[in-house]
Amino acid sequence: MKNLKVVKIENETIVFDDGTRLSSSHIQECCEFHFLCFSDVKVSYFDGLRFNLTNEKFFNRIKGYGIELKPIKGFSVKIAGYSSNNGCYGSDINLLISDKDGNEIKSYDVSECQDWVDGLDYEVISYKRPKTDENE
Repeated sequence: MKNLKVVKIENETIVFDDGTRLSSSHIQECCEFHFLCFSDVKVSYFDGLRFNLTNEKFFNRIKGYGIELKPIKGFSVKIAGYSSNNGCYGSDINLLISDKDGNEIKSYDVSECQDWVDGLDYEVISYKRPKTDENE
């Protein structure tokens, strides 16, 4: 997991050249959302950047915003985190590193790294919905 290059971003997941994946996780309860929005960034933002995912130094937590991915050399890339709930549910969110088969390698608590969005609803985060003729 050293010297990895981002090759694509799909389904709210960053995919590296060795198949390693970076995503977020939250156990959703009813009508609330907590996630890191990887779809806000483009693969081109990572041109020429390499990452070492062997320890927690590859990212910074930005309280109330999201995370900052720190390459071995070069500029960082910020990933926003969003949340919305009525206060009755958990607000935990984890940054996950998984292998190419989806097996979790490491998880980091980034619960403080999300911006509260009042009234965030299912339509706003349509990437979570299965694609149909109506929403393609």
